[in-house]
Amino acid sequence: DAPRFAFSIPAENKKEPKLWYQWRVLPQGMKNSPTICQWYVASLLSPVRDTHPQAIIYHYMDNILVCAPTHKLLQHALHDTTEALKTAGFELQESKVQRTPPWKYLSLQIDQQTIRPQKVTIDAKIQTLNDVQHLCGAINWVRPLLGLTNEDLDPLFDLLKGGNDLTAPRSLTPEVKQALEKVSRAISSRQVLRRDPDLPFSFIILGESEPPRPHFSGTDSGDSLLIIEWVFLGRHRPKIITAPQEMIAALIVKGRFRIWEMTGWDFACIHIPTKFDFGPLTNAWVDRLLETNEALQLALDSYAGEISIHKPPHKLFQ
Repeated sequence: DAPRFAFSIPAENKKEPKLWYQWRVLPQGMKNSPTICQWYVASLLSPVRDTHPQAIIYHYMDNILVCAPTHKLLQHALHDTTEALKTAGFELQESKVQRTPPWKYLSLQIDQQTIRPQKVTIDAKIQTLNDVQHLCGAINWVRPLLGLTNEDLDPLFDLLKGGNDLTAPRSLTPEVKQALEKVSRAISSRQVLRRDPDLPFSFIILGESEPPRPHFSGTDSGDSLLIIEWVFLGRHRPKIITAPQEMIAALIVKGRFRIWEMTGWDFACIHIPTKFDFGPLTNAWVDRLLETNEALQLALDSYAGEISIHKPPHKLFQ
């Protein structure tokens, strides 16, 4: 199995592509390989990242986002980034360098405090399975920013059922139209907020019974709540009966992995539902679950933060 052995190591804060290790690197066979492009640009930016460890430099193909805690540091990091690219022979158009908000990166529009989808076209002219797949893919891309629940989107995703023929006919039902209206309203009115580096991260699980409702990670500052991202369970669950605590464990695993991926940090506090079918959750019940439930034990492995059974003091949870 040695020739097929490979593994990757993620970078802290996702500031560069994952490092990929494998037994042998085979020729790509194409000059415009996206993998080669990512690798080459990463090799050019690596010295800049080492020179400016406080800056965060994201890149995807020819899209580069440079962030820094101060304007002075940002200017130095941006200058070194552009010089590194120019030295390698890249041509940069000054008109495309965005120095003032809103900044547009990939499909996101980043303002001074908020992040929202740049533009998502909801094409309701669905005729085939292929049309449904494209639409669901676009919606899934922005779900973490909009907080759209599985229940909100179930009618739309149900259109994916019924075979793999991409030309198979599909039509809009009243339920699907209603779901698309919810998506359109969310795109026009919802957003997430940029993180405050002085505030800790919390993971708040919404819902009081099975199944838990959507959940999000965010930072809490007294009366204000900065929603950073929404996190969801997958739509396709095992056909066997799943206990609420196991779904909570799955959410905690997903949330902790995501916050590690985004920031390199863990949550300062994890808020779990205050009620189960057997009644209100107490600290004694939490201790009991942690002693007996393997899924929760694994989900909270090496977790050093607080576990709270109380809702955060914010009007959203009242």
